[in-house]
Amino acid sequence: MKARLTYTLAILACMLVLGVNKSMATVTVTLTIDETADRPAALDVAANNLGLLLTEINRAQQAKSILTTKGLPMDDFALKSLLRLWAVTPFYCDDEEVVERCWVFKNGTMMVSHIPLIITPEDESFGVGAYQEAVVEFDSHGYITDFRLALDSHTAESMERCGSVVEKERQMIIMQYIERFRTAYNQRDSNYIEKIFSDDALIITGKVVTVRKRSDFGGMSQKVEYTKQTKEQYIRNLKKAFRRNKWIDVKFSEIGENGESGGCAGITRSTIDPTKYGVRLRQEWNSSSYSDKGYLFLLWEFPENGGDPIIHVRTWQPEWVGGKLQKPDDDISTLGAFDL
Repeated sequence: MKARLTYTLAILACMLVLGVNKSMATVTVTLTIDETADRPAALDVAANNLGLLLTEINRAQQAKSILTTKGLPMDDFALKSLLRLWAVTPFYCDDEEVVERCWVFKNGTMMVSHIPLIITPEDESFGVGAYQEAVVEFDSHGYITDFRLALDSHTAESMERCGSVVEKERQMIIMQYIERFRTAYNQRDSNYIEKIFSDDALIITGKVVTVRKRSDFGGMSQKVEYTKQTKEQYIRNLKKAFRRNKWIDVKFSEIGENGESGGCAGITRSTIDPTKYGVRLRQEWNSSSYSDKGYLFLLWEFPENGGDPIIHVRTWQPEWVGGKLQKPDDDISTLGAFDL
């Protein structure tokens, strides 16, 4: 209780330093996590830090002034990213209460990808009042380590969340590349997989693990451990998996016409950028040391000039956890999750 009071007083002190006054509404942030995930000790700190940042952004936008960066709970990398964005396209958070899902990764870091913003640039040709979402990352202590706009900033509020239906001919072409992608895993061809991911790809892997329950009765339960990796990290770990397993058998099946039980179709095209396609698949991974079943989302770019397609985003979520069937989550496995 004493620690929480001390932290609250510290936040209030920061607000005074940043010039927040009674006429400027404070933005409150609540972060939620998966039911199977362990609640990070720093989750509330991350939420409070994000609320403090959004409050300062709103203050500066309302006053048409520069951001007061002293006391902001973010590192130099995140701060420089924020200031570069602010210099080009100022923005504000239109919601006084923000409730968003938080990705919690195995190393304790966290990420939120749907922070609502309204862009208000001085150049009206951009479009005053354009809606945009921000991605914010935190370290294991809740300190902000990155602030960036979601993929493809020219997003319309009226877009269809899942994208548009893809014509059959394009579906066939995409599935051909998906099959090549799958075959590369079976052949343990890391060179092809490395080539097909973009250099700045967002790669989220997951694994269902069994842990002992934290209760007097003990027993075992299952949870999902997520890991966010760079392309370099993913390929390095993949090569280790290839060496560790005598054999690997990966199978893909397209999620049905309207999703496994409603929702987005298996392959959709961005309504914003026609070169981007979202592909949702059911993946079965079997190997000599590990097996799982889950839902895979791939964000592909097929260049208009006919060049080789590349993958910008790969996310995975389990099909089963603790004996319960999980449904594909549209919040993390559709084009809408990445503003497309």
